[in-house]
Amino acid sequence: MQRRLFISIILLIGLLSAQNSIVKQFSSAIADVVEKANPAVVTITAEKVIKIDDQFRQFGDFPFFHPQLPDQEYSSQALGSGVIVDAKKGYILTNNHVVENAKEIKIKLIDKRVIPAKIIGTDPKSDIAVLQIDVNNIQQIPLGDSDKLRVGEWVLAVGSPFSANLSHTVTAGIVSALGRSYVMPGNDHYENFIQTDAAINPGNSGGALLNLDGELVGINTAIATGGMERSNRGVGFAIPSNMIKKVMSDLIEKGYVVRSWLGVYIQPVDDKTARALDLSNRDGALVSEIVPDSPADNAGMQIQDVIIEFDGEKITDPSHLKNVVSSTPPGKRSKLLIVRDGNRKTINITLEELEQESQTFATYNNTNMSLGIEVRNISSSLAERYGIDPESTGVLVTDIDKKSNAYEAGIRTGDIITRVGTKRVTSSKIFKDLVEDLKEQDSLLLLVKRGERSSYFAFEID
Repeated sequence: MQRRLFISIILLIGLLSAQNSIVKQFSSAIADVVEKANPAVVTITAEKVIKIDDQFRQFGDFPFFHPQLPDQEYSSQALGSGVIVDAKKGYILTNNHVVENAKEIKIKLIDKRVIPAKIIGTDPKSDIAVLQIDVNNIQQIPLGDSDKLRVGEWVLAVGSPFSANLSHTVTAGIVSALGRSYVMPGNDHYENFIQTDAAINPGNSGGALLNLDGELVGINTAIATGGMERSNRGVGFAIPSNMIKKVMSDLIEKGYVVRSWLGVYIQPVDDKTARALDLSNRDGALVSEIVPDSPADNAGMQIQDVIIEFDGEKITDPSHLKNVVSSTPPGKRSKLLIVRDGNRKTINITLEELEQESQTFATYNNTNMSLGIEVRNISSSLAERYGIDPESTGVLVTDIDKKSNAYEAGIRTGDIITRVGTKRVTSSKIFKDLVEDLKEQDSLLLLVKRGERSSYFAFEID
């Protein structure tokens, strides 16, 4: 009896010792990840000028009309975080909402250096922005494979919650869910969020979500508070790294994100819809409308088709389909598996590039240079709208600030910019790069085609 008791005590001591060793190893693994990643996480401050319309004013959450009040502007400073992903080229990932409409952006490194940053590209639809700094002796975090994440896996969040004084705050939690959508307000977003219970607060936006291998698996973006308060309630969301990879690559290479489209309006398959259409499950996306002359229309899709697979990938809901289609290269011939009138049918479809929204090219640096011009790559629909030749070379001016020097010089919407100085312009990305190369000059010379004639316009850079 005593011998058995003695053996039991020895085994218990051994078990407790083993558990203590495991806890120490786990704790040490987290500390190692943080120690390596911290130098690549930065604090971002963005100086913004908020303009108040001359007719509408804001009182609390309610706008009110007052035509006699003058235009007003006031400065605001946004706080966020970012992650260095390419130390050699100085590329930093963050959220679009952190730097949107910023006039000046500064990056604070862990060694307290403060560096001005320029915007390489932004994508409001995914809430991703790529910045660049010109500095040596910085570190980067490798991008991981977010598709390998599992619910329940431990993750770490690093950022600057509430204040720049709280930079490099580390919180730990687990992956609570994957593939979350319908988180952001509005329908014009691409969402495939990682949900985590690692504490994320205002200021964490754009910061790192790390796995225990020290890889960047997400960019922290949003929180669900459950009320009017803005602090963490244990539900945070991060953009997965595999979505980030494509967006970042496009922004760097092209200045905008290339996305494909089907040309359908879709909605979820709820229980009542599934019963009405005699569907066996509630996955998929129900087609409620088809855009004329779109890829879907040309492929023979019909209203009430339920898309259940895209190129062999099972579709769970409309948001999932939207993400899968948008990340497929334009021109690719794809296969849709649909349910029509209770029968499965395969449809071959060739995707087309989704027309880009206007790209505002105002270069931000310590001199606050801004052109005040919006340009777009020339597409067939834009050519028809502005009455220009769709084969025209250059970029189309789609909007212009009437207070800018470019407007005073005579540039107008509908103009086609074909050269910056002596350099040819063939895309919005090239236009942006050429303007950036001339940022140190006092004036800018543009060759503009209007109708059948081309003229040079010179103006001082703001």
